[in-house]
Amino acid sequence: MNIHYSIRDFMATKLITFSPETAIETAIQTFLTHKISGAPVVNSEGKLVGILSEKDCMKTLFESSYYNNLGGYVKEYMSTEITSIDIHESLSNVAEKFMESRFRRFPVIEGDKLVGQISRRDILRAMDQLSKEKQSS
Repeated sequence: MNIHYSIRDFMATKLITFSPETAIETAIQTFLTHKISGAPVVNSEGKLVGILSEKDCMKTLFESSYYNNLGGYVKEYMSTEITSIDIHESLSNVAEKFMESRFRRFPVIEGDKLVGQISRRDILRAMDQLSKEKQSS
C-alpha cells in the first residue's frame, strides 16, 4: 500500500501573523493573549519576511534601558534569517529538518507566500495516522 501524505494535510493554516509595522508592544500582548511563542511576519503582499519570537521581543528590554524607551516595531526585532518549508516538501524530509534543527515549527511557503506552519507535533500526528492506517489494512 502506498500512502502519501502532503504537508498541506497536517499544517496549520489559521496563523497569527504580524506585519513589519506592528508595534512591538502589540506583538508582545498577542503572544501573551494567545499563549504562543512566535509568529511569522508578512508584508502587504503576503510574502514571508521574518519571524518574531519571544526571544526577539526580549531585546526591547535591553534597548529600553539604553534609550529609555520600551517600544519600536516588529521589523526592528524580527529574525530575517528564515528556515522555511516548501509546500511540496515530503513529510519525511520535514521530519529530518526538525531532527537537524532546534526549531519546533517551520513556516510553510508556496512560491514566496506564507501558506501555513508545520510543527513537530504535526509530524507526530501524521506518523500516528500512518501507523493506524497500516494496522487497519
